[in-house]
Amino acid sequence: MRSLLFVPADSERKLARANKSGADVVILDLEDGVAQTAKAGARDLAAAFLAGERGRPSVYVRINDLASGLAEIDLDAIVPARPDGVMLPKAAGADSISRLDCMLAGANVPILPIATETPGAIFALDTYKSVARRLCGLTWGVEDLSAAIGASTARESDGRFTAPFEMVRSLALFAAHAASVPAIETVYPALKDEAGLTAYAVRGRRDGFSGMLALHPAQVPIINAAFTPSPEELAWARRVVEAFAANPGAGALELDGRMVDAPHLKLARRLLTEE
Repeated sequence: MRSLLFVPADSERKLARANKSGADVVILDLEDGVAQTAKAGARDLAAAFLAGERGRPSVYVRINDLASGLAEIDLDAIVPARPDGVMLPKAAGADSISRLDCMLAGANVPILPIATETPGAIFALDTYKSVARRLCGLTWGVEDLSAAIGASTARESDGRFTAPFEMVRSLALFAAHAASVPAIETVYPALKDEAGLTAYAVRGRRDGFSGMLALHPAQVPIINAAFTPSPEELAWARRVVEAFAANPGAGALELDGRMVDAPHLKLARRLLTEE
């Protein structure tokens, strides 16, 4: 899951382009991307899309949040069409996942929570590890959270997050790794800022995220490139694995003039799984 592209489920035109976007995951959006008056039609279009011929991308559906009164209606419409995953907005820890699991009534659909959209949700991040078996990843969001606390902005002029939201980003990253599920970076809203997106995505992968949410198909190639190991990284990883294979009793080795030990071997193996 390098790139996860939101597609408003009420737009036939955008749905028609979804399978050609190059995204690893397409997220059919029934929540923020769809006006209240268009939600019923969006459910029908989403169900029809899921029932159609599946292309390369996995297809998830972002349902409405559990407090909206719409989540169960969303699930009734889309679960019979067997989505590859369900994104849960405004998730608030393990209790939210357990509630959604009950609503799924035995349908073994993986869940991707947006884990930081309300102030209280931040204090439940550590609970996701108790429901990790139901998760396919964990992502975070900033726009709803920013509005909830009355922040005038969540970002500095250079696009980086302000201190409160940088903290939230870090906590979500560590919560995902504590649960041993992929950590998914949040969106970059400046759609025409390719240089900014590139820097943001590269930083996300550097910091330990394994993929990123996308708002527009034009963002997908940049995100995919940023979250794909380079030939140089893969060559280094192979040398590390080979060095330890040749010296099975060693705790640390010298490679290219630098010490490598167990954490480097773990990173090398992870890179090779992403090849």
